[in-house]
Amino acid sequence: MLEAGILSLVEDFGRFGLCDKGITNSGVMDEYAFRALNYILQNENGTNCIEITIGGLKLEAGGECVVGVTGADVDFRINSQNCDIWKTYNIKKGDILEFGFAKSGARAYLGVKGGFEIEKELGSNSVTMKEGLGENLKKGDRVPFSKTYTQFHNISLKKEFIPHYENSLTLRVLLGYQDGFFSKEEIEKFFSQTYTISTQNNRMGYKLNAEPIKCQINGIISEGISFGAIQIPKDGQPIILLKDRQTIGGYPKIGSVLPIDCFRLSQMKAGGKINFKPIGIKEAQEKMKLFSEAF
Repeated sequence: MLEAGILSLVEDFGRFGLCDKGITNSGVMDEYAFRALNYILQNENGTNCIEITIGGLKLEAGGECVVGVTGADVDFRINSQNCDIWKTYNIKKGDILEFGFAKSGARAYLGVKGGFEIEKELGSNSVTMKEGLGENLKKGDRVPFSKTYTQFHNISLKKEFIPHYENSLTLRVLLGYQDGFFSKEEIEKFFSQTYTISTQNNRMGYKLNAEPIKCQINGIISEGISFGAIQIPKDGQPIILLKDRQTIGGYPKIGSVLPIDCFRLSQMKAGGKINFKPIGIKEAQEKMKLFSEAF
C-alpha cells in the first residue's frame, strides 16, 4: 500500500445475526457496484473487495492477478495510464494502481479475481471501526490475494447497466409503524420538501437539512434499527441510517428507505439534494426481489 487515500476498507456483505450482541451488519455501502464488481470478475457473489471513499488509494501489485474497478467516477490509472472503470484488467507484479478523487459518486470498489486472502472475523471480512473489527487500510499495509491467476480478455459491464451518479436523488420510503406519531401535515411536509445532505454523513448514516419535521413525542424506548430507517431526532432533521448504524436507538422513525435506494444514497456527497416519495410493501418487496435476481 503506497497511499491509503481518504478512507479505504476491506468489505463484503457484512455480518448478520449479531445485532443482539451490539454488532452491526456493516458491509459494502453500494451493493450494486459491489455485485457488479464480482460479476465482471467472475467471482462468487459476496467475494470481498476494497471500498475506496472519495479516492487517493495507490498500491503496487505483489504478483500477477486480475483486478476490477466499479463505483464512483474516479481517475483510475495503471502505471500512469488512464483506464476505464466498470472493467477488469490483467495485472503484473510491480504494476502501480492509482485512484484519483471522485468526480461523481463517493465510493469506488477494487476487487481481485479470487478475492483477498484475509481471515474472517465473526463470519465476515467487513471492517467496523466503531466496534473494533478490522481497521482501515494504511500506508505500508499488505493485502494478500489469491495466487490463482487466469489470463483472460478484459471484461466490461455493458454501458446500459452503468449508473450515473447525480447530485439529486428521489428515495422511495415505506412508512413505518411509528408514523402515527406524526400528523398528516408533517407527513405531507416530509414528502413534499427538498432536503440537503449535511456534512454529517458517513457509513453510519446521512443527516439531512430542511424545514424540521415535528413529532408528537420526544423519544421511544430504544429498539432495533433496520437498514434505511429514517430517525427524526428532536431537531426535526431526518437521519437515514446505513451499514454502520448503531444496533438500537430511541428516536422515533417515520419510515424506512428502500435498501436499493440506500445504495445510491451512499454515492452522494454533502450538498446533494434529496426528495422522498412513498412506496407500498408489495411493490418494495418486488423491487428488492428483482434486484437480487438480476445478479
